Amino acid sequence: MKKILIVEDVEDNRELLVQFLCEEYEIHEAEDGESGIEKAQEIKPDLILMDLSLPKISGWEASRILKEHESTSKIPILAITAHAMVGDDARAKLAGCDAYLSKPVELDELMSIITELIGS
Repeated sequence: MKKILIVEDVEDNRELLVQFLCEEYEIHEAEDGESGIEKAQEIKPDLILMDLSLPKISGWEASRILKEHESTSKIPILAITAHAMVGDDARAKLAGCDAYLSKPVELDELMSIITELIGS
């Protein structure tokens, strides 16, 4: 079973993603950028769902850090964020995110992107 790490500080958002994905994936959670980096280095997930507005270390910076480390540089990162201004998707990709999805998340679109990034 493929592993997904959800890095999201809002518990309700995390729970929604966990409920939606737990049937098909092994789910791990982190509630801030710092613990997200630590868990990613520890468990080596197949995919990281990264909120960009996080406490301690932002998702922007956490993505950069993960892409700089050899052990986590190949893990795809999907930015899931309320940052939906013009250019935020390009900025997320510059930070190391492989894909970008704005909130509120459309679950069909989320599954399509996950499949594109790590297969079904």
